[in-house]
Amino acid sequence: MNNVRGPYKMWHHEHHFKEVEGGVEMTDIVSYSLPFGVLGRFVHWLFVKKQLESIFDYRVRKVNALFPPV
Repeated sequence: MNNVRGPYKMWHHEHHFKEVEGGVEMTDIVSYSLPFGVLGRFVHWLFVKKQLESIFDYRVRKVNALFPPV
């Protein structure tokens, strides 16, 4: 496992792939926590949650463009 520094106190991201009829199902499992206790939770509510949703929404669009759903 690589040690990479970033803004998160903890970040764990798994990719899971499952063969399904007509293709492959891809699932992400993301676990993370921010530093700074209550302030970190406020920053999560204010910025981080929407930013992460935007990042994963973008990836879904790109994957669907490369591998259109059946």
